[in-house]
This record gives sequence, C-alpha cells and structure tokens, in this order.
Amino acid sequence: MHAAGKGVVEINPVGTVARGIRAPLIKKGDDIAAIAVSSVLSACEADGFGLRDGDVIGVTEAIVARAQGNYADCGHIAEDVRAKYPKGELVAVFPILSRNRFANVLKGIASGCDRLWIMLSYPADEVGNELITWDMLDASGYDPYTDVLTEASYREAFGYEGRHIFTNVDYVEYYKSFGDNIEIVFGNDARKALRFSPHALSCDIHTRARTKRLLRDAGAETVYGLDDIMSAPVRGSGYNERYGVLGSNMATADSVKLFPRDCERLVSRIVGSIKERTGKKVEALIYGDGAFKDPIGGIWELADPVVSPAYTEGLAAKANELKLKFLLDNDLAGLGGEELSKAVESAIRSKGEDGDRSSLGTTPRFYSDLLGSLCDLMSGSGDKGTPIILIQGYFDNYAS
Repeated sequence: MHAAGKGVVEINPVGTVARGIRAPLIKKGDDIAAIAVSSVLSACEADGFGLRDGDVIGVTEAIVARAQGNYADCGHIAEDVRAKYPKGELVAVFPILSRNRFANVLKGIASGCDRLWIMLSYPADEVGNELITWDMLDASGYDPYTDVLTEASYREAFGYEGRHIFTNVDYVEYYKSFGDNIEIVFGNDARKALRFSPHALSCDIHTRARTKRLLRDAGAETVYGLDDIMSAPVRGSGYNERYGVLGSNMATADSVKLFPRDCERLVSRIVGSIKERTGKKVEALIYGDGAFKDPIGGIWELADPVVSPAYTEGLAAKANELKLKFLLDNDLAGLGGEELSKAVESAIRSKGEDGDRSSLGTTPRFYSDLLGSLCDLMSGSGDKGTPIILIQGYFDNYAS
C-alpha cells in the first residue's frame, strides 16, 4: 500500500482467493501427500500464479480415507455390535436422519442384534433434519421435552405427513425397513430410552458425551457410542480408533467409508514437501463437512464429528480481527483519505490478542473450522472433481 496522489491511497484490490484444484482419481494405496503437492504445483504452472508464505492447502477427508482403504462392510459392523451387546438387544439413541450417513450403519446394527429399538429425537434430529415441523408438533399437544411416543401414537398424531424437506423420505418407514427386529420410538430424554432396554448405543454426534453420561447415570447396563463401533479392525476391516463409524459415508449398498486415520502425519508431509520444493511455508488441513446451516431446510451440515481431523500448527489459533465498519463509524469517523488509511493500518497492527470493543461482530472462531468450511463449500460433494483446495491471502488484512 502507498500514496498515489494527494488524499488517495492505492491498495492491492485482491484479497482472499480460494481455488479448487483438480487431482487424479484416487485409488487405494495412492500417496495423497505426493498427489496433493504435485496437483497444487501443476495448477500454479497451468494458471500462472505462485505460492506464497501463509497459503493453505486443504485436502478432503474423502480421498484420504479412500487412499487408506478405510472401509468396513455391514457384516463387520454387525460383528462388532454383537461382540459389544452379547445380550442381543439394544436401544439406539438419537441417530440422525440420513441415508448417506446412517442407513448402512443401521443395517449393520440391526444385523448384529436380535431386537433393536430406535429412539428418534423429535421434531428434528440434532443437525436439523425434521421428522415433522414445529407447527405440526404444536398442534398435536405433545411436549417434546417430556413425552415419549410409540410409532402408533406418532402415526395417530402426524400420519404420514412427516417427510424430509429435500429428499421426501419418510425416515420412520425407511429405518423400519432395515429389519423385522426394529421398533421405532420418539423422545428427547436419553434416560427414557432405558424403558425399552438397559443396553444403549448413543448414536448422536456432537452431544454424544452428554448422552453417554446420562445413560450411565440412569443405570444403563451397557453404554457405547457410534464412536466405539469399528474403533478397531474386525477381520481386517478399516477402522477409526477415535471416531468409530462417526463421519462415515455410504460407499456401496453394503459398506461404508470411514473417517480417515493418521491425518497429522499427512499434513506434515504436505507442508514439508512444499517447503522443500518451493521454499514457501504453507499450512495444511484435512477437511470434512463445513460448519454451516442451510437457510431453507434449517439443517446444520456438520454430520462429521469435527470439521477438520488434522491441521498444521498455524491453523490451531482463533481468528482475531477488528470490525472495520465499527472503526469507521466510531473512533475514526472524522478522518478521511490517506489519514484514515494510516489510522486503520495502525489500529490493525496494534490490536490486542483478544480484541476489544472494535472487534464486536467478528466471532473469534478457530481457523481450522473457518477454513475447513470454506474448503467444503468450494469443493462440494458432487462432480466438481476438486478434492484439493488452495487458499491464498486468508491471513492478509488491510494493513498488509
């Protein structure tokens, strides 16, 4: 930035840039670190731009898990469930409503026990997929905080009107279809699930620690979570020691792709290789679902246990920014031209680590969550073919 005539300041007009980077189609055994680095450098050459210190390389968890061969089939899940629930019965508490995320897991669970109750939270699951609308619930007279519904009482009150806003799936009917041993009930107090069985499986994602605690404190004989299912290999299957089947996706009609493992080593290899080949110090992360909410369906898209299972040290901090419009409307309201630009630069350079009143409205979220969400929005989940994202200028500001 420099003065370009009296009262006029010239600035670089380009801020943050995010690019989707295409890569070869990934197969089991591929070296993801090498592919990510070569794909980014090829994009630089093809599009005529260079890497800079502070750039961020994001790699979607999907290709990491694929390269690792981190898969399990419904038989593996059933075997693990049978080992953990030898009594042959359990109540699955608060699963989300998802064909991609839970259907094959449910198929495995149902095959691994003789009797299965599923307690669905209502009117919606924890990430906002609705069974019914709040208006329908209000009209029914049921209290979602205290009332437990059977499938019969649910159908009497709501019939077959409750279908997913985007897919038109009746999830009660759909989940029942996975076995004659399944019974659906509805409730929002995990402790009341123990009316059906003392053996419980916490199927929620972000609230699972509390759910497990409530179940144990209420006297459950057996308590596991989805993070405990497939947390170790079964007959040579894939696994995830930290998240189990959380973060998994449907792969085939009878298998799931699990959340990837050993991601810390991968991001370290990526930044090390970039440093060796270009001299630039970049950051890297593995990303899954972004943490954003759909404005139409009210669905919080974060069905993975975390946005990013691994990231380099520079992404571990929280964002610390000043609200420029607050400064312009308040402290610096009487300034203009070059004097105003210099005052803004000075304020940015002297800001404290935790911000002050001029940071109001700039929620200090973790860089890994912000950047992971940006990466997910850029790459999408369809046929864009850009499983690698390069973000440049993210850590720049007006004073840069």
